Amino acid sequence: MITDPSIGFAVALVGGYLIGSIPFGLLLTRAAGLGDIRAIGSGNIGATNVLRTGRKGLAIATLLLDALKGVAAVLLMRWLAGDQDLVAGTAAVLGHTMPVWLGFKGGKGGATALGVCLSAMWPVGLACMAVWLVAAKVTRISSAATLIGVGSAPLLALILSDAEHALLALLVGLLIFWKHEGNIRRLLAGTEPKIGQK
Repeated sequence: MITDPSIGFAVALVGGYLIGSIPFGLLLTRAAGLGDIRAIGSGNIGATNVLRTGRKGLAIATLLLDALKGVAAVLLMRWLAGDQDLVAGTAAVLGHTMPVWLGFKGGKGGATALGVCLSAMWPVGLACMAVWLVAAKVTRISSAATLIGVGSAPLLALILSDAEHALLALLVGLLIFWKHEGNIRRLLAGTEPKIGQK
């Protein structure tokens, strides 16, 4: 384990970012012969847009792998850099949303953030999943459910964990809300597509 705090911080920041920046949605759809997912639907590389190809299996795989990036970043950096795991989790979401390999144009971070929450503060992660499921059932809109789930995370972290984890949830939440700017505009206009809609 790295004992120097400054080195640990740097390793967690870079390592978390690189793990988060793996574009599984793009890699899976290309491997399946579907071309560039960025040319389909919203142009996003996440599971919701992969679902618009009609390949539910690929969408589920993308969702799971994107979430596992968050889990891997937190657990690996917790082992390697000690108390820098929350830095790594935040960096993983940043890597997913702004991967250097794709010109800093990536996904919107929901699944990766869930993986970070589940591994860094599992009660909060489970609570956010429950909020997301209820919101998705009611709205039938993935972006709305994600924003509601992410928006509830800081408060849930304060109740179920501590202030440090609440700050992590807040930072990640602000990043995800920023990446959902277009979705928020469409939600307000009533033009955001439903789950599964091409």
